[in-house]
Amino acid sequence: MAAVALTVFGFGWLDPIKDHTLLEHVTELAILVALFSAGLKVDRELNWRAWASIGRMLGIVMPLTIAAVVAFGTGLLGLSLGAAIILGAALAPTDPVLAGDIGVGPPGDEDEHEPNFTLTAEAGLNDGLAFPFVFLGVFVLKGDSLAEWVLADILYGVVVGVALGALTGVLLARSVFFLRDRGLLNPSLDGFLAIGAILALYGVVETVGAYGFLAVFVGGLAGRRYERDHEVNGRVHDASELLEKFGELAVILLLGSMLTFDGLAEPGWAGWGLALALVFVIRPVAANLGLLGSRMDRPGERAYVAWFGVRGVGSLYYVVAAVGLGVLSDSEASTIVWTAIATVLVSIVAHGVTAGPLSSFLQTHVLQTRGEAGEGAESESGDVGGEDDGDRDRRPRPERGGAEPLPA
Repeated sequence: MAAVALTVFGFGWLDPIKDHTLLEHVTELAILVALFSAGLKVDRELNWRAWASIGRMLGIVMPLTIAAVVAFGTGLLGLSLGAAIILGAALAPTDPVLAGDIGVGPPGDEDEHEPNFTLTAEAGLNDGLAFPFVFLGVFVLKGDSLAEWVLADILYGVVVGVALGALTGVLLARSVFFLRDRGLLNPSLDGFLAIGAILALYGVVETVGAYGFLAVFVGGLAGRRYERDHEVNGRVHDASELLEKFGELAVILLLGSMLTFDGLAEPGWAGWGLALALVFVIRPVAANLGLLGSRMDRPGERAYVAWFGVRGVGSLYYVVAAVGLGVLSDSEASTIVWTAIATVLVSIVAHGVTAGPLSSFLQTHVLQTRGEAGEGAESESGDVGGEDDGDRDRRPRPERGGAEPLPA
């Protein structure tokens, strides 16, 4: 519809290669808001047992997906190894913007089920962790030392991004509650805190050369835990979610305005084949393998997470950011960008059509059945009985400040 409207009113077409700077900034902002919102939503205790599924998604599923795309890119798309790694890194993350509605609910929601939690936390973390692999492709293209990549992008970029994001998130939360307790912050303006917090987190961490995407998610996660059940978390989340919807709309409109028959033909059969293979084969197979033996012991739970590896705004951001670095040849840049666009289009259609029915099926036929069977299920570590972290997430929490739990 956006493409038709632009044609009718005589506006020029946007080109994802020539106009990569505009597309990069719009997608960047949309991702930042979605990451902060995701961090505020997650209610899980911070321990390895509770986050074991996320460890599997990041340590097994994401590398398998990147490797499969790299093999496809070098073998069928004719890309160089470095360009194929960039494409693999761009197409590996689950998108936090488009996948927001199939994850966990807002702060205070009692139904943080394992599949929904896994999708939200995975999207929050792997969108930031894709950046080191994008730069791995850049290092390969330029012939730079891989040791330098490990030092700069893993040991420094990731570690500092997480640590500084957590510290900044806590400091921001402490400042907010300090001012509120003294009547220096009007509660009606709580929603505007989301904008300031996102910009502060991203700006501070990017200034020191670490990964701001990771910092924004971790900052939202850490700030929420300073006053876990305070009503201000719900208000800040509501504002960030509203911004997220506007960002999503802007990106989808931009995407529609870029589509041309020549552009859609650019990936060729191999590129469209990769798009279909990633959505229907690579992600589902990799996720099902990675989650074998996890706390999601029912096939319906694993299948839900495996299927909803939504590709969207994050993939667009990474490919246009790579174009902006100037290391890709013109032909490889065009192939990578339009293959990513093809993948996003396939994902929007496939996951958009199935989101409602499969979410209802999961709730009705999988999660309710689990609840009726009792909460003493066997955990990933093999222990039986007692209350695990998933059970803790389903029990009522005490309300603070007279605030009622927010609806899902």
